[in-house]
Amino acid sequence: MAINKILLVDDSPAQLDALKEAVSGLGAKVITVTCGEDAVNKAISEKPDIILMDIIMDGMDGYNACREIVKNEDTKDIPIVFVSTKNQRADRMWAERQGARAFITKPFTKEQIVGEITKYA
Repeated sequence: MAINKILLVDDSPAQLDALKEAVSGLGAKVITVTCGEDAVNKAISEKPDIILMDIIMDGMDGYNACREIVKNEDTKDIPIVFVSTKNQRADRMWAERQGARAFITKPFTKEQIVGEITKYA
């Protein structure tokens, strides 16, 4: 599967810019949103090939958004990778239980982001 569309979800403009920079060389369409609710809606309407999402956000957090995306028949197969400052073993385990496929800790490198995305290409 080619990665043609990437959804980036983070409430920090600086982090969104860093993620956009990290994926800029992949040639994929990049969609950005700043909250979990918008992530769920964009996942349904845009059907991205992969979602990179923060956990801690106002309103619906990344865990809840992940659960909503995974339980939806139309979006359940979209790989979700959490990109977060949370770095405890419990955070990683909880992310996996919500349906996330991977977990990258901030600060991240471009190589980490691209390496994780290419696993699903």
